[in-house]
Amino acid sequence: MTGLPFPLTWLYVPGDRPHVVAKALASGTDVVVIDLEDAVAPDRKDYARDATADLLAHPQPVPVHVRINALDTPWARTDVKALLSLPGLAGLRVPKVAGPEDIRRLAARTAALPLYALLESALGIEHAYAIAAAHPALRGISLGEADLRADLGVRDDIGLDWSRSRIVVAARAAGLAPPPQSVHPDTRDLNGLAASCAHGRALGFLGRAAIHPRQLPIIERAYLPTEAELEQAETVVKAATTEQGAQALPDGSFIDAAVVAAARRTLSLTNRR
Repeated sequence: MTGLPFPLTWLYVPGDRPHVVAKALASGTDVVVIDLEDAVAPDRKDYARDATADLLAHPQPVPVHVRINALDTPWARTDVKALLSLPGLAGLRVPKVAGPEDIRRLAARTAALPLYALLESALGIEHAYAIAAAHPALRGISLGEADLRADLGVRDDIGLDWSRSRIVVAARAAGLAPPPQSVHPDTRDLNGLAASCAHGRALGFLGRAAIHPRQLPIIERAYLPTEAELEQAETVVKAATTEQGAQALPDGSFIDAAVVAAARRTLSLTNRR
């Protein structure tokens, strides 16, 4: 697993660049994601897999996930075979998941290893809840926005908001953690990243994938609760421990089990401030 109840930063690094992976492990990110798929050219797949397997033969200082190649490619089975049961592997990120059977078939081969599905097509979005509820080994879902944008023919960013909300609802309906946002591709546009994170937080995301260490503090700052949010969460949790059922807070608002759960989630991030 991740070692944290709710990771906020997931740093992607190409699997065929071990020196970059080493820097990522020391970057302060919550989770390092070694990418064997989009970031690696076909003629470098074997090298990337072997280098990753060598690294993960030993426990790592932070959780390491690996994004394997898409399940319909010739590399995917070899990826899983090479990586499964390595002590440094905390989870597999599975690209281009189109339906629940993709997860069920993979889970049958990977035992209890945590799986994380990337939904990158219209079909994947259509099956979002079925995927999210497909198997106990599935611990999270998220979007692959670049491929989804191409599949939908979307040019303006707002055209993805329905899909974003769809996976947030699907994840929560299936009892999964709120999903992290997809990457912000312009690593120099830190103001744009901050604005995008604020929008993602408003949609219900929690945390974000990154492709450069300079993006990490922006993401963390955007997703950490404010002092006012922490104070409100403490008020909610305190009220819930002293009374049963729905009750009103001093400001007149009512709380119930869902509100209390959200408050506890907020307080779980307190020690990161």
